[in-house]
Amino acid sequence: MSERQKSLIDRASAGLSASLYGLSGGLMGLQPAREGVLPVNLGGYDYARSANANAKLQGLDQTLAWVVVALLMWGMVMVYSASIALPDSPKFARYAQTHFVMRHIVSIGVGFAVALLAFQVPIEKWEKIARPFFVVSLILLLAVLIPHIGKDVNGARRWISLGAMNFQPSEFAKLAVIIYASDYMVRKMDVKERFFRAVLPIGTAVALAGILLLAEPDMGAFLVIAIIAMGILFLGGVNARMFFLILGVLVFIFAMIIMASEWRRDRIFAYLDPWDQKHSLGKGYQLSHSLIAIGRGEIFGVGLGGSVEKLHWLPEAHTDFLLAVIGEEFGLVGVVCVISAFLWLSRRIMLIGRQAIQLDRVFAGLVAQGVGIWIGFQSFINMGVNLGALPTKGLTLPLMSYGGSAILLNMVAIAIVLRIDVENKQMMRGGRE
Repeated sequence: MSERQKSLIDRASAGLSASLYGLSGGLMGLQPAREGVLPVNLGGYDYARSANANAKLQGLDQTLAWVVVALLMWGMVMVYSASIALPDSPKFARYAQTHFVMRHIVSIGVGFAVALLAFQVPIEKWEKIARPFFVVSLILLLAVLIPHIGKDVNGARRWISLGAMNFQPSEFAKLAVIIYASDYMVRKMDVKERFFRAVLPIGTAVALAGILLLAEPDMGAFLVIAIIAMGILFLGGVNARMFFLILGVLVFIFAMIIMASEWRRDRIFAYLDPWDQKHSLGKGYQLSHSLIAIGRGEIFGVGLGGSVEKLHWLPEAHTDFLLAVIGEEFGLVGVVCVISAFLWLSRRIMLIGRQAIQLDRVFAGLVAQGVGIWIGFQSFINMGVNLGALPTKGLTLPLMSYGGSAILLNMVAIAIVLRIDVENKQMMRGGRE
């Protein structure tokens, strides 16, 4: 065979290979190769990454899952430590020392089972049920106010007794608002620049939930729900002028609520000077003993189980003021570890949401970022209260404090975020399982 014939055959082979590659690339969504660049297009995005990056796309975000598990387990240990002495009080004399921790373990078990079920639900199904889901939350908020259905504890009617655990509709409402507000923003994308058509309807829905929450009363839950809704509106594309207008309206509303309530005003004054004789045995009692507990812990703490403040000095040590017990027993190191874990967790959830939005999955992205706002803001409020940086407010530390429905809904929310992350990764692999 002559050199000319070999050259013609080589050119024909190269042309045929290029044609076949172009055909397969057109069918599979691949872009023509550039010199030195691997031609990969997964779901409309170019990914020229290393083998390590591709391997990381497999399965769950294990780091996120293990951080959540670590917080749950540490919380379980601290709930036991903070509640072990409660049966010494006449109020809890009929309870065993392990009563609260066993109920907490049951709540984690139920939460894990429900979270597994929630993880199986595709995100598009959550979008379809967003509106009825929110309506159910309003019905539950109304039901808790009805005598013989809602359970009264310390003058507040916030729980529905289910035997093994008490269900708190306000926790359900937080997740419902996230899903509803995310769906709402997707439906209103074309009018998001117009205040009355974009903001007023969702504002009315949140206000209705707020009225029911204030009737319990539960101003803390209303604050969290309002911040979640406002955050999703902002992330969904509402312009800055509208955002600051909404913020101003919210600040005015909460200022009026505080001014109209004498005991809420007393809480603010007690926060400003908890050591004053007038407040130290009244509204400033919890805050002053929380600060004493954290002060006793110093750098490394007095050791697990060594807290003195949990021995009937610090009220709600196993719920709202769990961080104070952590500070006393594990010191500054323990508090910094908790703060760092929640900071990382919130940031990671927000990144998952941003990734979903970049993949044109706006509803999924807003849901994930709504969960990030929920976990981050509520933990910030709880930590601020325990450290004396914010006025006393009845909000638990997510994933750690004692509370059945709070743990349950926290775990369901995390499961939904993990599902969003898995679907993101499936899309980046071209939709392959």
